[in-house]
Amino acid sequence: MSRDKQSLTMNAIPLNNSSSTTSAATLTHLRVLESEAIHIMREVAAECKNPVLLFSGGKDSIVMLRLAEKAFRPGRFPFPLMHIDTEHNFPEVIAFRDKRAAELGERLIVRSVQDSIDKGRVKLRRPDESRNVHQTVTLLDAIQEFGFDACFGGARRDEEKARAKERIFSFRDEFGQWDPKNQRPELWDLYNTRVHPGEHMRVFPLSNWTEMDIWQYIAEEKLEVPEIYYAHRRDVVWRGGWLPVSHLVQPKEGEQVKNLMVRFRTVGDMSCTCPVESSAATPEEIIRETAATRITERGATRMDDKTSEVSMELRKREGYF
Repeated sequence: MSRDKQSLTMNAIPLNNSSSTTSAATLTHLRVLESEAIHIMREVAAECKNPVLLFSGGKDSIVMLRLAEKAFRPGRFPFPLMHIDTEHNFPEVIAFRDKRAAELGERLIVRSVQDSIDKGRVKLRRPDESRNVHQTVTLLDAIQEFGFDACFGGARRDEEKARAKERIFSFRDEFGQWDPKNQRPELWDLYNTRVHPGEHMRVFPLSNWTEMDIWQYIAEEKLEVPEIYYAHRRDVVWRGGWLPVSHLVQPKEGEQVKNLMVRFRTVGDMSCTCPVESSAATPEEIIRETAATRITERGATRMDDKTSEVSMELRKREGYF
């Protein structure tokens, strides 16, 4: 490692506003997680030639931005932001995405699944199907277009069982594919970042975080998130879960539209992302609600995970987030 790279990785900054001399023994659970994530981000910046941070405007990627601020400010991020847009995202989230990137003054790259459809790279079986699974093609094309060798993602191991198989540094071959049986060992926080041309790493600094940790961090850092994460009234229909009525989801014959107090635990494609009934209107109320739930956020709110013919593990093997 060069002297410049070593200094980028090793130079310490305060983990919070209270003191720069806090010992490891007195760090809170969140500050330990924060420290680990900052170390991972700096390691990528030091070792990889052309990284990118995937930023959707969702809560996990919002936390990733704050961690990047703590890792690299007052300088600019040593990587751009990128969003793979299905064009079926919630408008509130897209507006937040653009606003936050502008506030930070960071470059935001947007690539659209619709463009992949127009080019014939993606073919839909029916016009109303979820576009989530088709993000893989657009993502891999964007990685090739810009020559990215590392992509920061906000995935957490508590989201879904296939994600729990991920390493923090998840190797992808020249086709962007993931082989869970052919991942590199990660001992003593030592990471192997070497890749050949065409290969890349997916890097998950939030691997050891949970949904509860995310909301506790949002509360502690006073982070702004899209308003749909908080309780609000919305028209919904029941299809094995409450789906929000929109231009993409219209009530079918026999379905009854209800106006309920709901919030979203995760945000994605409007055609398959379900809200949950809730009155939680602050991070503190969401923390209490999360502590009591026994259902994972994806298990409760992502219809494509329940109904897709393609498992999450198979999607990831093909190059999904």
